[in-house]
This record gives sequence, C-alpha cells and structure tokens, in this order.
Amino acid sequence: SESPPLLVVLAPSRLADVWSDMERVAAALGVPERGRELVAKLKARMVTVAQKAGSLAERPTVACIEWTEPLMAAANWMPELVEMGGGQNLFGNAGERSPRFGFDELLGADPDVILAAPCGLGIERTLDELRQLAGRSEWASLRAVRERRTFVADGSQFFNRPGPRLVESLEILGEILHPQVFHFGHEGSAWRRV
Repeated sequence: SESPPLLVVLAPSRLADVWSDMERVAAALGVPERGRELVAKLKARMVTVAQKAGSLAERPTVACIEWTEPLMAAANWMPELVEMGGGQNLFGNAGERSPRFGFDELLGADPDVILAAPCGLGIERTLDELRQLAGRSEWASLRAVRERRTFVADGSQFFNRPGPRLVESLEILGEILHPQVFHFGHEGSAWRRV
C-alpha cells in the first residue's frame, strides 16, 4: 500500500527561515545531518563575504528594485543580504513583504547604487523593464545613474528564490557594491552594469 505524501510547508521571510526550512526538508527526507551540513557550508561562505565587507569603510546606499511598475523594493531576506554585502539598504525591511515606493522617494533617497532584480525575470527582460524608468527625465539626475552604479541582475535565478543560491546572490552584491574587493565571476551571466 502507498503511504500518504508528507507535506512540508515552507514560507521563509528571512535568511534564518531559509536555513531552518532547508534543515526541515532534509529531516523530512530522512537525512537531517545532510541538511545541517549543507546549511553550515552555505553559512560559512556567507560569513566569509560578510566579514570582508564589514571591514570596508565604504558602505554605499542601495535601492533594490523587485518590481518596476509599480515600483516595489526587495524585502524579505534582501535587506540582510545588502547589509552582509557591505551596503546600506534604503527601502524594504528584513522579514517583511516587498513594499511599494514612489519614484519621488527614489529621487529623494538618491542612492549610491540601484540594483534591479525583478521577481521572476532574467537579465534581458529586466533591462526592458528598466527602460521605462530610465525614460523619465529625472532618472539621469540620480547619483547611481550619473556614476554608472546602476545594475540589473537575474532575479529569477538568484535573489527571489529562498534556496542555496542566496549565497551566490550575496557574492553578486559583493561584486556590485565593492568591485575592488570581490571577484567571484558572476558578472555578465548573473548581473550587468546598465
């Protein structure tokens, strides 16, 4: 006779939730030690980046855009990743849903860095979406645009999914925020400068 399927409900909103969910899935599969080992390895990689980034004097302000129309900031685990990557997150709070914000708020904050990684979109589609914002006359006045620190990333493959690739997402943030320090080889395939 067939046994009923085991249902494991996952609803992470912070990095700690992502790690505990990975361990819960491994336990449900009967291999709890493998889950703990995986989480330990992923956390260790992240700590290495966070410690190096934490030692840097520069902490650029960052606007992470998860959607362009309407404008929505990346929240959940993204503020944590930005801080670990050596930046200061401007919009969205760790552990909360992605909030809407206005273009005037973006202008008022005038971030050092803008990263667009819309939910479910790859780089090419994100570039298309960003053209709408870039078409606004005030866009060129933003510090991140003037200083060529505007970036697009593959949100679908990295930032938007609560899994092991969040480690690579942190590495990407390191490369974007502190290119003089971090070189993981993600540029071109996972992110691009606009």
